Amino acid sequence: MKRAFLYSFVLLFASMVMACGGKGTKSEKVDNSEGDTTKASTVYVTRDITPEALVKIYKALGRTAEGRVAVKISTGEAGNPNYLQPALIKMLVDEVKGTIVECNTAYEGKRMTFADHWQTIKDHGFLPTFKVDLMDEEGEMTIPVQDSTHIKYDIVGKHLANYDFMINLAHFKGHPMGGLGGVLKNASIGVASANGKAYIHTAGYQQVVEGLWSHVDDQDGFLESMAAAAQAVHNYFDGGKKILYIAVMNNMTVDCDCVATPEPVKLKDYGILASLDPVALDQACVDIIFNMEPSEGNDNKPLVERINQQHGTHTIDHAAKIGLGSKNYKLVNIDEE
Repeated sequence: MKRAFLYSFVLLFASMVMACGGKGTKSEKVDNSEGDTTKASTVYVTRDITPEALVKIYKALGRTAEGRVAVKISTGEAGNPNYLQPALIKMLVDEVKGTIVECNTAYEGKRMTFADHWQTIKDHGFLPTFKVDLMDEEGEMTIPVQDSTHIKYDIVGKHLANYDFMINLAHFKGHPMGGLGGVLKNASIGVASANGKAYIHTAGYQQVVEGLWSHVDDQDGFLESMAAAAQAVHNYFDGGKKILYIAVMNNMTVDCDCVATPEPVKLKDYGILASLDPVALDQACVDIIFNMEPSEGNDNKPLVERINQQHGTHTIDHAAKIGLGSKNYKLVNIDEE
């Protein structure tokens, strides 16, 4: 990795670092679609954040993970304590006989090389508890994109071809560059190889990590490229019929799990949300944060500011525009069933 690239990325990353509400009601329809007449997607929610609740909300979706199941999570940068803990997700991964999947990062850290990444995975407790696959360890491949406005294909880990079904298991939080990190980011940046990450970040301008990233100032282009890449992964799994989405709203800071030293958590844990529609799911998570009444120990202002600063909701808007899903949803509280 060239020094110029690292210096450029660090400056960019640093410049982007900044400047629970009540229970849902069962079958509550939330309309924030601004004229969107598409059918409301169902988003399930539980206020419990336990292994049992994670399995329960997976089953509520009514879509059984079959065959070779990839469970896409972030294993977390070394030093970051906020990633989804092995003890929380083990029951679900065991239920679906799944394999934890990841790809290397495009920035210098403890997940950039395979040796360092495997060590971080071990240090964070995923080994030997789970089967884990670094999908780009034997190379990468391209998959088609439906929206070619910026990227002409999605560059993903080659091992993606080994799986029949994907559970997109995201930790919802902020993100220094994208504003927010939910299931759309987990499908796009998360499934992309290191080169694929560079391709998305530069809105299709650069396909390799080495050297300076160009055109990273095209923020909306980056966000739209994330939406396009998320749609590519969704479509790859039988047109979206063999993928589902779960978001855990705990340990939420303005920073992603990719940040080694994240800002302190200022929000109380909220719960777990799930849907077959990734757009509706990310929109529901954002709405929960934005509509939250601040209280002692539960300050949503920093995360709201981070999302707004980076125009983070544009990823959701563009994903809806290109037909990945709907921003119109109904919230179903499974705690009341």
